[in-house]
Amino acid sequence: MPVQLDTVHAELAPAAPGGACRLCGAGLKHTLVDLGKSPLCETFLSASQIDQMEPFFPLHVLICDACWLAQLKEYVTPDGIFTDHYPYYSSYSTSWVAHARTYCEMITRRRGLGADSFVVEIACNDGYLLQHFPLLGVSNVLGVEPAINVAEEARRKGIPVCVGFFGKALAARIVADKGQADLVLGNNVLAHVPDLNDFLSGAALLAKSDGIITFEFSHLQKLLEENQFDTIYHEHFCYFSATAIAALAARHGLVFVDVEELPTHGGSLRIYLAHEGAPSGAVKALLAREEAAGFKTLSFYAAFAERVHQTKRRLLEFLIKAKDEGKRICGYGAPGKGNTLLNYCGIGTDFLDFTVDRNPHKQGRYTPGTHIPILPVEEVDRAKPDYILILPWNLKKEITAQMRHVGAWGGKFVVPIPEAAIIDPGEAQ
Repeated sequence: MPVQLDTVHAELAPAAPGGACRLCGAGLKHTLVDLGKSPLCETFLSASQIDQMEPFFPLHVLICDACWLAQLKEYVTPDGIFTDHYPYYSSYSTSWVAHARTYCEMITRRRGLGADSFVVEIACNDGYLLQHFPLLGVSNVLGVEPAINVAEEARRKGIPVCVGFFGKALAARIVADKGQADLVLGNNVLAHVPDLNDFLSGAALLAKSDGIITFEFSHLQKLLEENQFDTIYHEHFCYFSATAIAALAARHGLVFVDVEELPTHGGSLRIYLAHEGAPSGAVKALLAREEAAGFKTLSFYAAFAERVHQTKRRLLEFLIKAKDEGKRICGYGAPGKGNTLLNYCGIGTDFLDFTVDRNPHKQGRYTPGTHIPILPVEEVDRAKPDYILILPWNLKKEITAQMRHVGAWGGKFVVPIPEAAIIDPGEAQ
């Protein structure tokens, strides 16, 4: 059950002075939550690196009281994150690939896309999404991806990729070379953008006058309601509400024409932006709902930090009790969100013997900061742990279905968010 948002006489802590909102430029004066310092969440370490110094950076989320954008300061530039050995490959999640295919089928029908259409995906990763369009008769596609290694995976699927960080300059190059696009899309990229205004300017330039722009991202409402603090990490510069999106669209002369609420990543929005049109009933209803909830008031955000602290304490209470009882515990997955959770809660090999991941690019390495070994999934069957802590909790249905057999030796799953809960494999759905 979602944690109810309440204000309980709390007040937002003041933020360190000097920061400016990356959307509207107003001074940032209020802290939403401070998770201390953490290493970059996708910097998985080799055995030779675990005795070396690791850089840690603040995870201090601020809220703008002018446009209501939640955001981190830019402690690390994107080119320090999306390197030529970036380890995230979207295709290792079968449910995410299925979600992408469903989107492609939907948007092709909705927009009447065909052989003459041009589709551009910003942050195409390994081609998990664009690979579906040619099968639907839309072969003129282009991916934009800053991480060279994952871009190469997309190219192996026959998808043309422009390697670079998207913005107005890159959009102008694409338009000069291939023309404007009927569809510009980006899934889980908007939060990764430090210069939002340059990025939206580029998207607006790239889309045809009658084209459409869609973005998917985690909804701030769900982050707050369900204590999804582990989705806060240095790759995510921003945390969006529909309220902040409306301000962003208006700033760039775009119309926030439609919105869908999705279950992905713990609760996401899919927004539609266009050069012309009017907001749909769904957009008006969501904006009204957020305003009624208090998204434009500081008091709305004030109790979140204490709920985060409570979630940390409850998870540690469970782990301490389990270890005192002699239980063996491992993790499942090595996602970015998991590394925020592990570092903020101080969970290392004193609690988790190891974690496993389907991604071979992570196997044989160690989690940043906490140095938990990452092993192949088959290690779970060998070790037969009593509890499996699901770090990518947004994929718990997929994972519990794949690993239902752990119930044969009495193993159980644990999800940490919104608070520690045990799932019996026989009851998993």
